[in-house]
Amino acid sequence: MAERKIHGKTAAEPLFLQFNDLVCETVGGKVIFATDEWFAPAANLLKREPAQFIASAFTEFGKWMDGWETRRKRIPGHDWCIIQLGVPGLIYGFDVDSSFFTGNHSPHVSIQAACLDDPPTLTLEGDRTGMAASDSQLAAVAKLSSETWPELLCVSELNPGYNDSCHNYFHVNFNHRVTHLRLNMFPANQNDDGVFRWRDSQTQSVWHRAERLVVCPYQPGHRLGGSDQRRSLPGLQRRPLWTSTQHDWYNTLGLGRASSMADGWETARRLDRPKELEADERGILQVPGWEWAVFRLGHPGVISSIEVDTNHFKGNFPDSCRIEACTLTPEEEAESIRSRWNSGTWRVLLPPQKLGPHNRRHFSEAELTQSGAVTHVRLVIAPDGGVSRLRLWGPPMPTSTRTAKQPATQSPKSKL
Repeated sequence: MAERKIHGKTAAEPLFLQFNDLVCETVGGKVIFATDEWFAPAANLLKREPAQFIASAFTEFGKWMDGWETRRKRIPGHDWCIIQLGVPGLIYGFDVDSSFFTGNHSPHVSIQAACLDDPPTLTLEGDRTGMAASDSQLAAVAKLSSETWPELLCVSELNPGYNDSCHNYFHVNFNHRVTHLRLNMFPANQNDDGVFRWRDSQTQSVWHRAERLVVCPYQPGHRLGGSDQRRSLPGLQRRPLWTSTQHDWYNTLGLGRASSMADGWETARRLDRPKELEADERGILQVPGWEWAVFRLGHPGVISSIEVDTNHFKGNFPDSCRIEACTLTPEEEAESIRSRWNSGTWRVLLPPQKLGPHNRRHFSEAELTQSGAVTHVRLVIAPDGGVSRLRLWGPPMPTSTRTAKQPATQSPKSKL
């Protein structure tokens, strides 16, 4: 992989990066139209993995690039594509990534959006390298009148793809549900069309139908904090506020089952483990320490079943877990974040449960210890290890619904 030189001061990451990414290919995002894909197909825009550069890689059409690269413009107009979001949602910001496009990046972009109740049947299949939109595809996409869609991002300048300037962050103020995006590339002049890679749009999904999923990748479930202040390893897709993780707990809300250990939450080994391990009558190890992560539910809801999946964690799964829940107002949540979750009232939702390697555990309503709507959950694992997915099912409730005050659990320093 090529090294990218330093070009300027690195910009601070915006807060909207903490929201869910609902456009990447792993959640079903796809490019359904592109005017031109000569050097590299537009589908690359939605890849989950960071862009790479291979100096020796060429195709019959030119240099291989891990992004969307059109041919140099020799006709009037500009290049654009339409992206169907994997999950409809409110968009708070974009990360337009121009990695490795330094002398050939798009100087400017704009982004438009629409909410289409009847999704178009447009599709792009196979390797599109060396191709352009056909007359029939142009005629079909014209029916969408995408050039008239509302503008989320006006024509904006992009930085070249050097290591410290490739991420172009744009905040968005658009309070309407979005299903499709139109991404416009504008060259400096009509003789040379620029190129870039669009890594992610950062979105928070909108509840628009009565699904019985309270926390899952399709809803705006959002992790808010964890057990210490160490950061996750460089190069991961997300970085949490506070975490003891080697891999980010954001992954636990991912689509489907995890593809590998990297697609889950893994903590560092705790150093306070006793020299000799002992277990209680249920086989749960009695240890002094644990790790935890807090999630805000997409919508308040009554949790009726739970899944904890340790897929791929075979020699490094947690011995046990418990799940706690509470109901917080926005003001109470803000105070909890300020106190790093040393405040607030947590109630046991799922008592301590033994976990196993590479295993999916389901817990029914009969195994839960409370009822009523909640807004936040805390996953506690002991003593350490990895969890690939957390799923909480149940009917959503109105925001005003609050659970009755129940006896609180002990503080986060209590015994598991």
